[in-house]
Amino acid sequence: MDKLETDRTRRRLLIGTTSVVGGAGVVAMATPFVLSMFPSARAKAAGAPVEVDISKLEPGMMITQEWRGQPVWVVHRTPAMMEQLTKNAHLLSDPLSDKSDQPENCKNVYRAVPGHEPILVVVGICTHLGCSPTEKMRAGNDGGMGTDWPGGFLCPCHGSKYDLSARVFKGMPAPLNMRVPPHVYLGGNRLLVGADKKGG
Repeated sequence: MDKLETDRTRRRLLIGTTSVVGGAGVVAMATPFVLSMFPSARAKAAGAPVEVDISKLEPGMMITQEWRGQPVWVVHRTPAMMEQLTKNAHLLSDPLSDKSDQPENCKNVYRAVPGHEPILVVVGICTHLGCSPTEKMRAGNDGGMGTDWPGGFLCPCHGSKYDLSARVFKGMPAPLNMRVPPHVYLGGNRLLVGADKKGG
């Protein structure tokens, strides 16, 4: 093999090697960019329905579950709390939740799925500026809310008050009742938040 043929062979080898290395570099640089266009597992999970075990949720208790980065409250109301809800209508801005956001089957005084009236499922965010209210579920002055307090929730940011169906009282900064997310009962002790029918 003469020198000219050796130079050509070497040149082809160098061009081929350079092309392969360059191509690998382009793929390595493009992969993160392409993958960034797909939602991460965390992002998928954030929007997916969340199962909540309510087997240990006793009357008068509240638990919090995160769904889509928001606190969802699950409250098991006592018979006395339930009775109070029917007495509050004249004090509320939207007692029948006509202007507020909830699934159609929760459009009732309890804002609950029929057959599960004692259980309130609500996104625990004030409809004024997005603060998270605190629970003041005990009626009367136990929580410093005054003797006529029927029980509910208080937003610490601007003072909006909600009853135990998360309905806002008249004259408050919050314009609407707190949102009831779509949810379905999978059995006596399991609740799926973020889905309005079994299976999502």
